[in-house]
Amino acid sequence: MNKSDSERIAAVLENKGYKPIKAVFPAEALASADLIVVNMCSVRQSAVNRVYGLVQKFKKLKEKNPKLTTILTGCILKKDKEKFAKYFDYILDIKDLLKWPKIKPRYSNNFSAFVPIMTGCNNFCSYCVVPYTRGKEISRSAIEIIKEVKNLVNRGYKEIILLGQNVNSYCSKLINFPKLLKMLEKIPGNFEISFMTSHPKDLSDELIETIATSKKIKKEIHLPVQSGDDEILKKMNRGYTVKKYTALIKKIRERIPGAKISSDIIVGFPGETKKQFANTLTLVKKLEFSKMYISKYSPRQGTVAFNLKDNISQEEKERRREAIAAIKHKL
Repeated sequence: MNKSDSERIAAVLENKGYKPIKAVFPAEALASADLIVVNMCSVRQSAVNRVYGLVQKFKKLKEKNPKLTTILTGCILKKDKEKFAKYFDYILDIKDLLKWPKIKPRYSNNFSAFVPIMTGCNNFCSYCVVPYTRGKEISRSAIEIIKEVKNLVNRGYKEIILLGQNVNSYCSKLINFPKLLKMLEKIPGNFEISFMTSHPKDLSDELIETIATSKKIKKEIHLPVQSGDDEILKKMNRGYTVKKYTALIKKIRERIPGAKISSDIIVGFPGETKKQFANTLTLVKKLEFSKMYISKYSPRQGTVAFNLKDNISQEEKERRREAIAAIKHKL
């Protein structure tokens, strides 16, 4: 999502007369820039810390170039906006900066293209800031999505990647996600369709059937499980159990033989016992994901989980991350 947003931000700037700086090293580009836009993500504290790392660089650049303007945008919590206000000239809401359907993105390559179909999230997972930074789910017009994809295919793009915090919940004027996929598949041309991210509780039989019978949709599904323990899943407010998730994976593999299923895992969630983590290890071994993205839990102010005691050390979180990563490399 951030890469797609950055492509659209670039388009906004170019429409205003700005030109990207071509340089071998990023530092060279920063040194000669008149405007720097930082597209931030508040989902993980580590990402926020990286922005803090840029602040001192910007201060030195401004000393050399007083005309330099710095802008912060992206998924930013209110708390972070207040902290960063003294470091940036402007802080802009990503929802105001990027408005459909006016923006024609500056795509970063000539083969694959990101096409956002919805933004926001209604799920309020206890560890996630997205509903607070992106707001409630808003689906883009199917007509506009089809128009953009047609244009991309006509320009020779071979892979169309549909994006949303929860693509499964896409709905615009009674057109749900499976119906949208069927409409896109009818577009003439030699291209593939993929999408991310899906929420397990919203992945329907209709969607599985649509993927199974399609000639253009990739047989790849990213389906975050986050934990293999029911009590932790409940604390995370994920809306499913290990049994339901496992049954869903079985259903996908039976209907779509050879499907590649990737997942997200969070280790060290507040209160996660060694036994509960062992349940996650067991599930990961059993389901044999094609890829896994492993994160160490970090508290984010404003979320429900922030009120829980972050009682697992960084050393233990790292040990648990490495334990899952070791399984990942064996698959």
